Amino acid sequence: MRWGLIKKEFTKRIKGMVGTAHPTESRIKHRESVVWQRRFWEHKIRDERDYQTHCDYIHYNPVKHGFVSAPVGWEYSTFHRYLKDGVYSEEWGSKEPDKIGDMNLE
Repeated sequence: MRWGLIKKEFTKRIKGMVGTAHPTESRIKHRESVVWQRRFWEHKIRDERDYQTHCDYIHYNPVKHGFVSAPVGWEYSTFHRYLKDGVYSEEWGSKEPDKIGDMNLE
């Protein structure tokens, strides 16, 4: 609920700054503004396993999209901090980890 209120207030405050985009039927139907996209939502991390699953998803994403062959090759990632802290090995993500492809992030 809190994030919904934050997003609503933010949208009201920037309305004049983003210009007047022509709303599509789909945007009107789904009550979308020009700022927020339908496929992006907030998610409350439920437990340590959920946290780890989300970290795995984020760190594997550059591999999934073909930018690098393993997460260690993506210099802009927090993967390197997790590697230093012993959470991941340098080889992690050289092949797709279990469950990331089937992940439900809702």
